[in-house]
Amino acid sequence: METLYRDHHGWLLAWLRLRLSDSADAADLAQEAFLRLLVKPASRGFASFAETRGYLRTMAQGMCINLWRRREIEQAWLDTLAAQEQGLAPSAEHQAIVLEALQELGDILSGLPPKAANAFLLSTVCEMTAQEVADEIGVSSRMVRKYVAQVMLHCLRSHAARTVAELGARAASA
Repeated sequence: METLYRDHHGWLLAWLRLRLSDSADAADLAQEAFLRLLVKPASRGFASFAETRGYLRTMAQGMCINLWRRREIEQAWLDTLAAQEQGLAPSAEHQAIVLEALQELGDILSGLPPKAANAFLLSTVCEMTAQEVADEIGVSSRMVRKYVAQVMLHCLRSHAARTVAELGARAASA
């Protein structure tokens, strides 16, 4: 791992700086990439220098996309808060909780087919009927119900996995 870090960290950091235009974000993501390799090493060794960099580039590109998505969610939330009347804004703690929940939901939805994610958002957030959603995304209302159920099941599984991980972490630290 030390050799991997020494041989590729500088290159990955430079690659990230070009994409992010922010040295601090680039440094954070470069470190996170190597931490991910420490926690969950690649299931196989890398056959070449180019293969190693390809793997790191693919991982870092996904991390950049996640960063940009989180920033979009944060900006949408801040825009929503700015549009509210002065006395109606939620507390800082409530804002942080909502932002975290939105980011979690964004992460969950990003791992699903776009039509399923759109069907879920339109039916739950926009409170559209199955037929209205079907007309909007070009599928049958039966398919909309299937998509919504698929997303709900995915959310439940994600929540269960997080709960098990948190309980495991608590047990390990106790």
